[in-house]
Amino acid sequence: MQSNSFTILDNSLQEKLKALNINQPTNVQEKVIPQIAAGKNILFQSETGTGKTFAYLLPLVNKMEKEQDSKLRLLIIAPTFELASQINTAAKSITQRKTALLIGGSPIKRQIETLKEKPQIVCGTAARLVELIRLKKLKIQDLTACVFDECDRLIKKESFPDTEELRSLLPKETQLIGCSATINKSCRLFFNNVETIMLPNEHILSKNITHWAIYSEKRDKIDTLRKFLYAEKPSKALIFTSRADEVENIYTKLKYKKIECTALHAKAEKQVRKSAIDKFRSGKINILITSDLCARGLDITNVSHIIQMDLPNDDDFFIHRSGRTARAGKNGINVVIGDEFEMNHYAELEKKLGLTVYPKEIRNGQICEPVL
Repeated sequence: MQSNSFTILDNSLQEKLKALNINQPTNVQEKVIPQIAAGKNILFQSETGTGKTFAYLLPLVNKMEKEQDSKLRLLIIAPTFELASQINTAAKSITQRKTALLIGGSPIKRQIETLKEKPQIVCGTAARLVELIRLKKLKIQDLTACVFDECDRLIKKESFPDTEELRSLLPKETQLIGCSATINKSCRLFFNNVETIMLPNEHILSKNITHWAIYSEKRDKIDTLRKFLYAEKPSKALIFTSRADEVENIYTKLKYKKIECTALHAKAEKQVRKSAIDKFRSGKINILITSDLCARGLDITNVSHIIQMDLPNDDDFFIHRSGRTARAGKNGINVVIGDEFEMNHYAELEKKLGLTVYPKEIRNGQICEPVL
């Protein structure tokens, strides 16, 4: 008989999972749920789209459901507003316990009012959480667990000071959990003396995602993108570019060509970002242009195509970008529109990650094999 880590959860949680049409744990959930339930400090790596959020939320919420008090028990740190909001929504889907979303760029007074309602689960970004703790508005003395989601991103140079300070403020006995699709040496150093669990590669990048390469000079890329969208007619496409200003440039030029789309980048206001995500998630708009910082860790169902308008310097970003499609066992297409330098880099990634990349051309409004 196949083991099922869900059986250690309370019946009420199992019923909530059934209502969400989740009946069997994924591999990462099978491995991690019992470890977290046992109170272990762990750092775990699992590919994108394998169910990491519920892998830690389920056992931690399960513990809380057995308690009668209303103290803050669980703190979850994410690198972006979008991911923190997504985790908060996931928590709400499995528990009636009060949650709070505390992120930078939003009115702190309103968040202080929210804390007066005594949330038991708080999701947020490190800088704002530190600020609220320092102001003695976020009281963490009764915390039992703290999760660092997308931990490799949290300890990057720009985020590290806030992440490190937050960890230093945690009560000594707090259960520590870190996770990402790409755990590196820096993660292991940050989570020293913590058990590391590396889930076997499920080869989602190579098995579930078809990789295409379309050559284009830099000056022609947006026009190539436009032709691709007309030819392929993707049901739901996520377009990546490394630079925030280029997000706006692509958006403006596609809108000028009467292509319905929306844009998401770190410099935009929170409400604008939320609106863009909501429209894309709900299907009101099926093309979203974004930067890496915003889309990190996003779980949006039925993304059929990833289109990369450049290749990031950090190969981990390529993995995280590509992994926004083919989630929960589905298939998807990852397209790189690149110049000669990027195509050479793509060839290196093909070998390094064990992919098969298929060159494509756009001719007469059709996606075709290149003419040799």
